[in-house]
Amino acid sequence: MKASEQWFSERVQQPISMTRWGHYGTPVLLFPTAGGDAEEIERHHLVASCRHLLDAGRIKLYSCDSVAGRALATKTGTPAHRMWLLNQYQQAVAQEVVPAIHADLGGHRDPIVTAGASIGAFNAVAMLCRHPELFSAALGMSGTYRLRALLDDQFSDDLYFASAVHFVSGLDGPQLDTLRCRRVILASGEGSWEDIGESWALADALGAKGVPNRVDSWGPDFEHDWPTWRRMLPQYLEELC
Repeated sequence: MKASEQWFSERVQQPISMTRWGHYGTPVLLFPTAGGDAEEIERHHLVASCRHLLDAGRIKLYSCDSVAGRALATKTGTPAHRMWLLNQYQQAVAQEVVPAIHADLGGHRDPIVTAGASIGAFNAVAMLCRHPELFSAALGMSGTYRLRALLDDQFSDDLYFASAVHFVSGLDGPQLDTLRCRRVILASGEGSWEDIGESWALADALGAKGVPNRVDSWGPDFEHDWPTWRRMLPQYLEELC
């Protein structure tokens, strides 16, 4: 069962769409790649790869537009604007998308699993680390966790607070205590266009703060592309959901 909705977000000053697949199960928020919309994951057959989990009521799959990722990919506006939008987008996910998921679940506030590939992985892990009270686990596939190359090598507080590889080192107190009860899986191939070093850099930051995580290498036969993520996603959701 598929359903979609759209609303105007004051936080990012543009519309956001969210699409849902499934009828019951653990809620999974799957972020698109850099410029993807809410239905990108269906067009590239990630939804189909999880059909057995959807049909069995194991998962309920959600996706929302990659508003900030689109700006990063197209280099829209100044680097400062892109960093601001990335931070605002993550706030919109926590304060708009997550309540929309809860409403769709009939008011149930079940912890949500996050997942994504490439820049989608960046957002999936960042959202878990920023809001461990809302999310139970994160799956990052072929993640790009250091974005300064997309930002003309500039840096700001907005990027610091949106980037797990940076802000996790400063976490403390109840937020960190809760995060230490969560799980992060970082999966990456080592074929064309992959950089597993991105995953290891994030794993080092998480591990230094005692956050449970692991890096899985899929080896040189797996490239930074949709066929890799179609193999990864159902395998790890079987483990997490």
